[in-house]
Amino acid sequence: MLERFRDFWTNVWKPVAHLLIRLGVTPNMVTFVGTAGVCAGALGFFPRGELLVGVLVVTAFVFSDLMDGYMARLTGRTGKFGSYWDSTLDRIGDGAVFGGLALYFAGPGDSYLHLCVSLYCLVMGAVTSYARAKAESLGFDAKGGLAERADRLVAILVMTGFAGIFDLDLLIYVTLWALAAANTQTVVVRSLMVARQARAEEAAAGAGPGGPTA
Repeated sequence: MLERFRDFWTNVWKPVAHLLIRLGVTPNMVTFVGTAGVCAGALGFFPRGELLVGVLVVTAFVFSDLMDGYMARLTGRTGKFGSYWDSTLDRIGDGAVFGGLALYFAGPGDSYLHLCVSLYCLVMGAVTSYARAKAESLGFDAKGGLAERADRLVAILVMTGFAGIFDLDLLIYVTLWALAAANTQTVVVRSLMVARQARAEEAAAGAGPGGPTA
């Protein structure tokens, strides 16, 4: 869904990426700085009710997620550690965004219910990513479901920004409930996919040499 969005902004930030490479900055450094900026924006501004400022800061640093991948491809630094580093810090950044919203609802947002929904989205967002990673480590495919990471992040940032502009927390409420449902659906779908593949693998192994015959 967001591939055109990604390609457009990658092209916009290409000159900056080339400059950073010339300065000796590595893709892993960009990933770290970007995650630190996302955490600072989300945890520094959301809990104080400064939603729009927080969204603008987070969005500025989210673009590092585009630059580090482009820089890695350009410099040939696409090794396993880079992939691990990027995925691990993505979880930290996502946690900061939803954790910041939870703190907002514990303070100026004053909604215990939506504090809980924010925490649910935080946990289930991590579970959706883990479910796919674990499945792939076992040799299975688990790419199904509605809640891709980019879609989750764009949805919550856009609606939080609008909520800050219009002073309308209802926009965040609706988005959080939608993401909670989408995350749940994604985990269920991926679990069912893996279950089917595991059963098929076990059946094939059982029908192999030495296995039961009809």
